[in-house]
Amino acid sequence: MGNPYLLIMSIAGIIILSFFFNILAKKTNIPSVLMLIGLGMGLKAILDAYGLSDDLKFDSLLEILGNVGLVMIVLEAALDLKLEKQKTGLILRSLVVALVGIGGSMFALAGFFMYIFPSTDLYTAVVYAIPLSIMSSAIIIPSVGRLTGSKKEFMIYESTFSDILGIMIFYFMIGADGGAGGGSIVLEIVLNIGVTILLSVVVAYGLVYLFQHLQMQVKLFLVIGVLLLLFAVGKYFHLSSLLIILAFGVVLNNTDVFFRGRLSNLFDSEKVKPILHDFHNLTLESAFLIRTFFFVVFGLSITLSSLANWQVAVNSFGIVAILYIVRYVALRIFAKENLLPELFIAPRGLITVLLFFVLAKDGTTHIEAFDSGLLLYPILITSIIMMISLISYRGEKITDVLFHTVPLFKTDKSEDLDSRISENTEKQDFDGF
Repeated sequence: MGNPYLLIMSIAGIIILSFFFNILAKKTNIPSVLMLIGLGMGLKAILDAYGLSDDLKFDSLLEILGNVGLVMIVLEAALDLKLEKQKTGLILRSLVVALVGIGGSMFALAGFFMYIFPSTDLYTAVVYAIPLSIMSSAIIIPSVGRLTGSKKEFMIYESTFSDILGIMIFYFMIGADGGAGGGSIVLEIVLNIGVTILLSVVVAYGLVYLFQHLQMQVKLFLVIGVLLLLFAVGKYFHLSSLLIILAFGVVLNNTDVFFRGRLSNLFDSEKVKPILHDFHNLTLESAFLIRTFFFVVFGLSITLSSLANWQVAVNSFGIVAILYIVRYVALRIFAKENLLPELFIAPRGLITVLLFFVLAKDGTTHIEAFDSGLLLYPILITSIIMMISLISYRGEKITDVLFHTVPLFKTDKSEDLDSRISENTEKQDFDGF
């Protein structure tokens, strides 16, 4: 199979490059996901040159990385969410916008798929539309650190809700009979959410209680192992497993809200604070590592011939246009104060890819003429649009950011840049990476 040290060097090199991609992303707002996909495509070109790429199978690896990454990313997001009374409106707005965005995009894209693939029935078109209707928290959460506090929180909540709701709807549709009535699917979703919420609350309280009483030094990965086990068990029994992960993170980060009255006797905040800090760092770095390899492996799996097809490109721009039209309507009606730059922060990524791999393995739902370029193009286009909007929001020119040499010493220009950053961001957001 080759020298194992070459594999170790390759893995280490990818991690180091990803770290520098993150630094570059924070200075330029070029999404690191684009650089990671580009790195994977470059590696594939090298492997093709040596005739090695045909021996590599990525489907199973991508599915494992995607699911584990999903758990870590949602947990990372939950540990950033602080529940306060004054944020109730923000949380409800983000939930409504996420739900309307998924529902509107799902049916609008389904109509578009039935137009470009005339032989496709409505059920199949809707199922294929769901993955592209879900925003990527894996891309959004690391990218919105330089937004102001309320805008940043709105995007974290919305992208997390988009992930959770989209995945639940997708798996219910996959499990439903194509001829099943919409009412029965909705009823099943409501019952599933009810059971999962009840289970999530019980598990969250139990894990937080266990968390503070573990005496061993090695405890953080034990908790992560339990969460991964719960996620897998929940998926096996068709429960909404991400709600369990989200509930645990929210309860752990908001113990003052959830441990009141008699429950306060079960919780020692002073004992948990340092553990929470370490756990937050662990989830942050684990999500970074998994996200890195997921998008590099995705880049390795891309067939470049799809990008050269002009019809695929035109249809992809149609898909992106539909996504932004639906998003504009949802924000305009339900969250006017979050219109810009939030309108353009709607990238597709890890969830979209992961769910399409599920579709590829599902033999009952299939669009024969569906090209992988219809997946890749929207991911690239929406990420680039997000990049441009975030740079513009900072009050800078695109060309200055992308082609500007970072000064080694502080000058008048760097002082101007610092002042613009401080005006457009909260200090905690800028320093919080």
